[in-house]
Amino acid sequence: MNTARTTYEQAFSALRASGGPSWLPALRREAMDRFSALGFPTTRNEDWHFTSVTPIAERVFKVAPTRSGPATLSPADVAALVIGDPDWHRLVFVNGRFEASLSAFAGLPAEVRVTTLAEALKESPEFVAEHLGKLASGEGQTFTAFNTAFAQDGVVIHVPGGEVVEAPVHIVHIADAQAAGAGIHPRLLVVAEALSRLTIIESFASTGSFGAAYLTNAVAEIEVGNGARVDHYKIQRESTDAFHVGTTQVRQGRDSMYHSFSYAAGAAISRTNVYTQLAGENGETRLNGLYLIDGTQHADHQTFVEHLAPGCASRELYKGILDGSSHGVFNGKVYVDPVAQKTDGKQTNHALLLSEHARVDTKPQLEIFADDVKCTHGATVGRLDEDALFYMKSRGLGAENARALLTYAFAAEVLETIEVDALREGLEALAFARFTQSFGEQH
Repeated sequence: MNTARTTYEQAFSALRASGGPSWLPALRREAMDRFSALGFPTTRNEDWHFTSVTPIAERVFKVAPTRSGPATLSPADVAALVIGDPDWHRLVFVNGRFEASLSAFAGLPAEVRVTTLAEALKESPEFVAEHLGKLASGEGQTFTAFNTAFAQDGVVIHVPGGEVVEAPVHIVHIADAQAAGAGIHPRLLVVAEALSRLTIIESFASTGSFGAAYLTNAVAEIEVGNGARVDHYKIQRESTDAFHVGTTQVRQGRDSMYHSFSYAAGAAISRTNVYTQLAGENGETRLNGLYLIDGTQHADHQTFVEHLAPGCASRELYKGILDGSSHGVFNGKVYVDPVAQKTDGKQTNHALLLSEHARVDTKPQLEIFADDVKCTHGATVGRLDEDALFYMKSRGLGAENARALLTYAFAAEVLETIEVDALREGLEALAFARFTQSFGEQH
């Protein structure tokens, strides 16, 4: 790590010299010192016990290059890479850099602010200073500290009290061949004030397999005010040459709702962390996810729900479908504070193995310090039901179609939790096509 640390320190010094508000260098310096002190996690760390980041730690990822000249992608190229609707507000980043020519977010309510992090640092540095790094401080979190030190751009969203953003805000991150060997560190900062409503969709994709690794290390901080609701969808379909680490930190006020959905089908190694604090009474958290992996892919989902106030509810449903020699991990923690009476928490994790070489590690955890609670968790790992397969084949369905339909039905339960119709239908079509193709190739 010493050589890597020296190289990263040199890259950091060059970035720090690029300027910004007076408070920003200190924030970055603190994060860089934390990153250097922590080093990359190893499997001796309990939270990373089943996920080795050695392939990330043994490389040094350069700062993503600044694009010169016009965008190399067209709106049609973007549309082909992501699931979207022309009525959605859209911000497109290529290799971590904002592409204004591919973006459009007109028609927002007058008081709502959606802008890039680079612009927000120029136009409203006080607002950014008040919120950036407050939820995702990087304390004990290597990749969060790494992001804070090296983040060049991202998105800042401020929804004042009572405002409703009807159309989703779609944040599209695309990596092309110029991303080879680079580290991309997008940052998302969302402040949804009391009684507001917002839907965010984050898409991560690449233009194809270009034979060289790159790292996407994304961090989101989301404040959900009293009575507010934020729906947050993350779609990760990056190249299998890529590594992806995404961390979302959420704090919820009284009577608020935060709904998260994670879809992971790309990257050689992916890790999705969702950490939320229910800090006000009667808040609700829904965390759902689906991962589809094969070959030697590795997908890890980690959740941590902190019940810090009475009367809150949390629901988690994560499913994985694994083929080849892939490896899936789910580690879900629920903490109930002594003051959080009347907590209602439910956590469910199911995995379907399509190959005898695929494997899953699942670890649901409950830590309860209140006595008037209702908390449950459950996990299953299994294969396709042979009786159901026999029944479908006896009704004239071919073996390949029978397997594809049963696999799709397994995924459908969690896909149905998506409340954005165009997104749900798009992912359903992708999933069904993948299963049909997969079984066709096997037979």
